[in-house]
Amino acid sequence: MDLILSLLQQMCVYLVLAYMLSKTPIFMPIINISSRLDHKLSCYIVFSLFCIMGTYFGLQLQDAIANTRAIGAVLGGLFGGPIVGFAVGLTGGLHRYTLGGFTDLACTISTTTEGLIGGLLHSYLVRSNKIEYLFKPYVVFAITLVAEVIQMVILLEVAKPYDKALELVKAIALPMIAANTIGAALFMSIIRDKKTIFEEYSAAFSRRALSIADRSVGILYYGFNQESADKIARIIYEETNVGAVAITDKTHILAFVGIGHEHHKSGMPISSGYTHDAINKNEIIYLNGAELPYQCSIDEQCKLGSALVLPLRGGEDEVVGTIKLYEPRRKLFSTINISMAEGIAQLLSSQILQGHYQQQRTLLTQAELKLLHAQVNPHFLFNALNTISAVTRKDPDKARSLIQHLSQFFRSNLKQNIETVTLREELAHVNAYLTIEKARFCDRLEVVIDIDEVLMEVTLPSFTLQPLVENAIKHGISTLLSGGKVKIYNQITDSGQQIFVSDNAGNYTDNMAANKLKGQGLGLNIVDKRLSNHFNNQVQLDINCSAGQWTHMSFLIPNEHLSKAVSKAVINQLTDKET
Repeated sequence: MDLILSLLQQMCVYLVLAYMLSKTPIFMPIINISSRLDHKLSCYIVFSLFCIMGTYFGLQLQDAIANTRAIGAVLGGLFGGPIVGFAVGLTGGLHRYTLGGFTDLACTISTTTEGLIGGLLHSYLVRSNKIEYLFKPYVVFAITLVAEVIQMVILLEVAKPYDKALELVKAIALPMIAANTIGAALFMSIIRDKKTIFEEYSAAFSRRALSIADRSVGILYYGFNQESADKIARIIYEETNVGAVAITDKTHILAFVGIGHEHHKSGMPISSGYTHDAINKNEIIYLNGAELPYQCSIDEQCKLGSALVLPLRGGEDEVVGTIKLYEPRRKLFSTINISMAEGIAQLLSSQILQGHYQQQRTLLTQAELKLLHAQVNPHFLFNALNTISAVTRKDPDKARSLIQHLSQFFRSNLKQNIETVTLREELAHVNAYLTIEKARFCDRLEVVIDIDEVLMEVTLPSFTLQPLVENAIKHGISTLLSGGKVKIYNQITDSGQQIFVSDNAGNYTDNMAANKLKGQGLGLNIVDKRLSNHFNNQVQLDINCSAGQWTHMSFLIPNEHLSKAVSKAVINQLTDKET
């Protein structure tokens, strides 16, 4: 009975050390079962030390040592696998061997065997996809019980003389089995509690990070400025529960939310040296309020006591500003908040870069549209004015009508910043253009527009059809002495609706098509690229020609792009019928 109490007391000291060690970073790799070398090494070091401590804490009895060494050996195998378990057990066994006694060899073999038993159970549970059972105290209790019984058998088989070994086993079997099985189960309980706390913190971190990402999507799309920064700062402040959040560019405060907002105001120049350091050195600066004191550079009475400054990066790792998280005095940042802040900084940097990319893409689109307008406007306006001048003498009413269509055409062209229009709007623009061209070519040009009504609400890149129609007239109809015909129509396919612009001249040669692909046919090349961008690289401008007979220019409107527009059109038709 005295031996049991002594071993249980030693076990309590053992567990106190385990609990204290669980508060250190070295314990973290043990929580996550992994095949990584650093995890295996951590398991070997930690549990070998516990194995050796178990021997030192043991009680001398009949030239032997009653101990709690088995806890370290079995747990080393459970967490590290067979190789680690074998190594931990061998290390603890060899250490015991150096202390001598008639059980030295038996203890070496039995401790190594106990580590291997724990490792074999680890392998079985991992292969069976039952890793969670490794952290169950009753499983640890059972495997340690088996290991201790085997140890007693090994002592009887190996230790000599047998009578002395038998007497020893009778004295230590029950106390050691009780102390080691209960101790191993309690040790695992400590590890499981640590794992549970860590998982809860990780889950909270993930929820907050996902919420911030979800709420901030699209805010920086239109630029990194005071309005967008204020929205982002409020989201982060609400989700992280820190004392205050600030966002700056490279020179000024863009937003400040939380404690101290009375004197930290948007638009003020950056006054703190540590913020300038973070920007200039492109590194994180953490003033924890203890070893590295924080003092507000604006108001000495400011209640903020610690600060974390993280650079925000744009393209090519260039710093474009900072995000700063503050805590009040007597409250320090937790590790989870520091990790979250780093994640937030990376998220915002990516969004700033994406916003910059979108702005550049918008500017490029506008430049392309202006280039298309610049191509068509001068010579079209010259031809249109000549046509109207000629018509005015013979038919003033028709001249007024042509002027109205010319006005409509250029009014549409003024909408240069509109990236997409409906097919209905695009056809109205084309019709204004064709009305003037028909007056110019008289009987040499016939126009047919045959587009299903249900397609009219489909969206296209603006200024898509007009360059195709102009190309058909310029390179096709203008070369014919009579009978010129341009047709705009749709045709259903398995993939969607194909929109055609065709002429009956057939002058678009293979050489012209090759020039278009090389970018020499600039107007058509831009149309092709804008169609591809709008329909996510599913669409390209197709050009087919039968010499002297016809030229077809066409592009596909995919089924997935059609569905919403067609549904809307059908609903409108049904509504009109009911009315």
